[in-house]
Amino acid sequence: VLDRQLGTKWRTRFAEFDDEPTASASIGQVHRAVWSDGRDVAVKVQYPGADEALRADLKTLARFAGAFGSMMPGVEVGPIIDEFRERTEEELDYRIEAENQRAFSRAFTGDDRFAIPSVVASAPKVVVTEWMSATPLAQIVSGGTEEQRNRCGALLAEFHVASPSQAGLLHCDPHPGNFMLHPDGRLGVIDFGACAPFPGGLPPILGRMLRLAQEKDFDQLTRLLHDNGFVLPGRTVTDTEIAEYLRPFTDPIQSDSFHFTRAWMQQAAGVATDLSGSHFRTARALNLPPEYLMIFRVLLGSVAICAQLDAQAPYMAILTRWLPGFTTPPESL
Repeated sequence: VLDRQLGTKWRTRFAEFDDEPTASASIGQVHRAVWSDGRDVAVKVQYPGADEALRADLKTLARFAGAFGSMMPGVEVGPIIDEFRERTEEELDYRIEAENQRAFSRAFTGDDRFAIPSVVASAPKVVVTEWMSATPLAQIVSGGTEEQRNRCGALLAEFHVASPSQAGLLHCDPHPGNFMLHPDGRLGVIDFGACAPFPGGLPPILGRMLRLAQEKDFDQLTRLLHDNGFVLPGRTVTDTEIAEYLRPFTDPIQSDSFHFTRAWMQQAAGVATDLSGSHFRTARALNLPPEYLMIFRVLLGSVAICAQLDAQAPYMAILTRWLPGFTTPPESL
């Protein structure tokens, strides 16, 4: 792969190259190396044939769209699969990942909260970035101090809400393996293959929706959902059903600081996966666009990691500062 992507003399670009991978993932592996100018770098190499295998899997997935539709009431499965296919194609082209990473790096250069490694070189199936020496988030989860866990939780939550406004992109892979804590307190972020464009920040309607739910103004919230086509024609949802559906997002904004715990997350997840419960019935009445489902998935993944960290974080202040529409009067939307 390296011969085809960087040329047969690719080793001359490196002062050192470790042939043993330091990390592996579903479609590629990472090698540690030293670039010709002396910089420590990470070299991400896509497995041979990974692209063909993934495309074949996507074709199989598309054939089962009808079956998935019955399992996901209130959701148009076709557009979701199309969105997933588009994101997957982007992940397979490491040049797109490199451009995403450059956008994040530009947005957060000199920032005291986030550290984004610079891109050194890229090709369709290889990307070389600066090596990041920091403590993996998984180690903070298992053995970090209370101060470290709280800081990581707050920064992680802020990163996912703020980056669309600051970088024009949403990082769509909230996995502990993609984050680490620098000695200087910054949150390091890697792996920008899965990103979605939001050039103006997250949708203001989402911010307004969460604000109205937080204020328990269900009359206006229901009107907002209907007016924007989020409720299927002829369907109705009750105040209680909407409140329960949005609870994973509204619990953390009922106070200035919220304690994310595993018990809280398990309870919320239990409600969401109960096929006989109100959450499932509410989902049958809703018609959420694919981009909103993706945002909800990312934000849920983010708060799930906060729960793993057992972190105390100022989620209300984060949304107030970074989520468009959260502080906007309804008549302005």
